[in-house]
Amino acid sequence: MPPTSASVGLRSERGPILLSLMLATALVALDATIIATASSTIASDLGSFAQVPWLFSAYLLAQAVSTPLAGRLSDIFGRKRLILAGVALFFIGSIVCGAAWSMGALIAGRVIQGLGAGTVMPVSQTIAADIYTLEERAKAQGYIASVWAISSVLGPTLGGAFSEFLSWRWIFLVNIPLCAIAAWMIVRRYKESPLEGKRDPIDVTGALLLTGGSVLLLVGLLEGGSTWAWASTPSFAVLGVGAILAVWFAVHALRASRPIVDLRLLQRRVVGVSTAISLVVGVIVLGLTTYVPIYAQGVLGYGPLIAGFALAAMTLGWPLSASNSGRLYLRLGFRVTAMVGSALVVLGAAATLLLGESTPLIATAGATFIVGVGMGLTAIPTLVAAQSSVAHTTRGAVTGVNVFARSLGSALGVAVCGAIVNSRVDLGADGTPQGEGLMGALHVVFIFVTVTAVVLAVLAALMPRDREAAQQRRAEQAA
Repeated sequence: MPPTSASVGLRSERGPILLSLMLATALVALDATIIATASSTIASDLGSFAQVPWLFSAYLLAQAVSTPLAGRLSDIFGRKRLILAGVALFFIGSIVCGAAWSMGALIAGRVIQGLGAGTVMPVSQTIAADIYTLEERAKAQGYIASVWAISSVLGPTLGGAFSEFLSWRWIFLVNIPLCAIAAWMIVRRYKESPLEGKRDPIDVTGALLLTGGSVLLLVGLLEGGSTWAWASTPSFAVLGVGAILAVWFAVHALRASRPIVDLRLLQRRVVGVSTAISLVVGVIVLGLTTYVPIYAQGVLGYGPLIAGFALAAMTLGWPLSASNSGRLYLRLGFRVTAMVGSALVVLGAAATLLLGESTPLIATAGATFIVGVGMGLTAIPTLVAAQSSVAHTTRGAVTGVNVFARSLGSALGVAVCGAIVNSRVDLGADGTPQGEGLMGALHVVFIFVTVTAVVLAVLAALMPRDREAAQQRRAEQAA
């Protein structure tokens, strides 16, 4: 649908569509965090503490696996059908979770929710790329990114309030009216252009190989070092079979005429580098969002609410810079903007190396805020660059692979950072690291995050040079 208004915002002509995308994204963002503060209450009610980690893992696995598939299917069947299917899956999953009679039923509901989330995320970002021009896209993506910032603070608070004053089931039941409103707004306001030409056939073989390989690799990364030791038979078996299926999928995708995910797109420099950047972003974000609160609580001695302030600073800086990144990449180009952003990420990550047992919390928040600002100038512009380099018929696939890469990076971050901390400290009864060596272990984690940030800066420098193209766009606008 071509843009009909030059403005970007909720009051503009396309505002209702943007609001519906934000609402659909809010469903995903809230359920990624809202359950954290209620997990012990849920386990007490349903009587299975051992299965609590799977409330998170099942959701993340389903979301990660469905993301690249949904992106490609939106190219085949249309964005509107896919995002409505994603909202419907989330609706069904929320009902199952709200009515769960056992931990197994609750985990099954979380899987369905995860499938819905993995569909909503890439398709909503692709719709934003479809309806907004290159000049408007960063600001629109900034609106969507702001949902994550709000949800990261609001989610745990709502989860605790529901479980304490109402019932933990309301964590999921509250999604039902939100899903209905989001679907109604999309149906009423989003008018998609009819698909032209014959539909591509669905690559069933590729979809099965990608799903099987992704599930096994992610399970191996998420459960290794906790459910089983890294150097153990289950770890070798799960990761080994997952790697075999992944290689098999890659061979199949390169030979198939219309694969479910066209890996040949990664041969384009801008797409390949932006996907690698997304993976590294996942590693950095996971490392900080997991262990900065642990530092604030376990080392500095703050409670969960105050400790969350240090992390909220990062989620505030991200959408602020993302919404304004368009001004930079239109003037300087995607590459220079990403290099500036990645340099800020390195600066913020390096600042975490100075954290100690008596560091003021405001200093911690300052470091994460700088990282967030850098991420907004790196993650969004590189995604926009990749989306802009391909046709409408493959934009969904590119977006899906980009979002999947971030999920894979998060799993890698879990594995590496978890292995670092678990090898140096003991875990408490609630599963959080504690003990005298905690600060030392966290320092190693922050070193790893800083080194990864340097890799991000190198990848940003590998983006294609496009400053002349940016200058040409400005000249055309001025004329």
